Amino acid sequence: MPYPTRAILTGHTRGLGAAIAAQLLAQDIEVLGLSRTANAGLAARYPGALSQVELDLADLSALTGWLAGDTLIRFMDGAQQVLLVNNAGVLAPVGGLADQSPAQVARAVSVNVAAPMMLAAAVAECAARSGGQSPDTRIVHVSSGAARNAYPGWSIYCATKAALDQHARAVALDGSPLLRISSVAPGVVDTDMQAEIRGTGLDRFPLRERFDALKRDGQLATPEDSACKLVQHLLSDTFGSHPTADIRDLP
Repeated sequence: MPYPTRAILTGHTRGLGAAIAAQLLAQDIEVLGLSRTANAGLAARYPGALSQVELDLADLSALTGWLAGDTLIRFMDGAQQVLLVNNAGVLAPVGGLADQSPAQVARAVSVNVAAPMMLAAAVAECAARSGGQSPDTRIVHVSSGAARNAYPGWSIYCATKAALDQHARAVALDGSPLLRISSVAPGVVDTDMQAEIRGTGLDRFPLRERFDALKRDGQLATPEDSACKLVQHLLSDTFGSHPTADIRDLP
């Protein structure tokens, strides 16, 4: 049976990405997952509906080479609606400027900024090249409150997430009638990234105790709840009406 809606999702193997993949698959949306490793559990639960590409998004040469192939356009072929969920992201490097490894900075910019923008451009191009009626194309960048508020020790993470917000704002101004885009902050979600934050020394991240308290007081959202809200918004008629959003503010 053809899938009228198909989704490309990065970082689908754990945390919020795995929960988003499960939400999409449960709604009979075929998923193409891009990550360094495969998600064997979801592949077993949804045979035939989950395609996976093992790809390190920090390796921009490898991503460029993959995009030059025909996997993406073949996956999108015949779909009435195409979703791109740019979920993959990294927190490191954390610390003051003098403590940041240039190699870690390059990796963060590659994963958090270059890869999402490359995939967005590629999906839009494939949609424009599709035969017949171009599909309803929707792009969501998984952003962060750090895109809109600066935190000490997080200069790279804040800057890269802010870049996604600004990318969405500018693309929205292009006014493409068949493309909607929004950079959406998912709230504070109980993922491996939160564990990484709590494991960071106070000398590198002075606000760590705030995140310790969120975990201790049960204030972190579950990946499943955040994924449900994100996917519901992505599929709604109102998606794209605002180029930046926070799921905690959505109805």
